[in-house]
Parts: sequence; structure tokens; C-alpha cells
Amino acid sequence: MKRSVTVQIGGARYALKTDEDDRWVKAVAAFVDGKFRDTQKHTRTVDTQAVAVLTALQIAEELFSERQLSSELRKKIREKSQSLLEVLARETRA
Repeated sequence: MKRSVTVQIGGARYALKTDEDDRWVKAVAAFVDGKFRDTQKHTRTVDTQAVAVLTALQIAEELFSERQLSSELRKKIREKSQSLLEVLARETRA
């Protein structure tokens, strides 16, 4: 059942409807708020929409980077697993 969780991002309050745990939602909002404030500090702009878009782009870039790293790690694990299976197959035939 969805319930409302109030969070604050960039000085604005938002009532979010969610099934997630309150602590999880607030932790995510705190992360976004921190990124928003960092972006705001470095861009020195008062246009909150511009700061929000720049923040979204920064978070998306981090997400894409993590996805790439995760994909590369999964590939290495598959390769190592295949190598181990080949070694085991050779050893059991010997």
C-alpha cells in the first residue's frame, strides 16, 4: 500500500507516494539533495531548474559509469568461470 513520505531536496519539500521503506526513500532523497547542493555550489546559479538538470545529468553519468564497470566485472567473472570449468573438465578426463 502506497504511503506518503516527505523529503526535502534543494530547499523544496516533496511528498512522495511510495511502497518503499521511509528510511530508504529519505536516504535516496538525501543523496540527491547533496548532489543538488554540490552542483549549485559549483555552478553558482540560482536557476533551480538548471541546477536540477545538471544534477540529473551528473547522477546519470555516475549510473552509466557504474553500469559499465559492473558489466566489465561480470564479463571477467564469466571468463574466469569458463577457464576454471575448462581446467576442471581436463582434470576429470585425466
